[in-house]
Order: sequence, then C-alpha cells, then structure tokens
Amino acid sequence: MSEMVTVYSKPACVQFTMTYRALDRAGVTYTVVDVTENAAALEYVSEDLGYSSAPIVVVDEHSHWAGFRPDRIGICQGE
Repeated sequence: MSEMVTVYSKPACVQFTMTYRALDRAGVTYTVVDVTENAAALEYVSEDLGYSSAPIVVVDEHSHWAGFRPDRIGICQGE
C-alpha cells in the first residue's frame, strides 16, 4: 500500500501491543503517535474521527478503526 498507516495510542495500551504485532506480522509500515503527548492528535481522533479509546488505526480518510481488529489488518495491505 502506498499510504502510511498511523496508529494513535497511549502508554501501556495492551490493545496497541497486539495491534502493532499484527501489523508487523503483516509487513505493514506504520507510524505511532502517542495521544497523551500530542494534543492535536488527541483532538483529531476524538473530535474529527469520534473515537474515545485507543488504539486508533488510520489507513486513509475513509478507513480507520479503534481497538485491536485483526480482521481489518488486510485493509492496510490494500485488500
């Protein structure tokens, strides 16, 4: 996939750990943004996307989800 996947998370997030392991196994390139250290990122995921829990995986403006969703990892690979 040509777009960069972004994972918005917070420290000590078990669901994030499971999510990044699944992304790693799938060979997906991603960046991590800690919403506890980035107010703009927190505003984006809570206000713009409407999420109140982490992790939030954003593939593009139309494909995003919250929580550990191994069933959605294929979207990151263009499936």
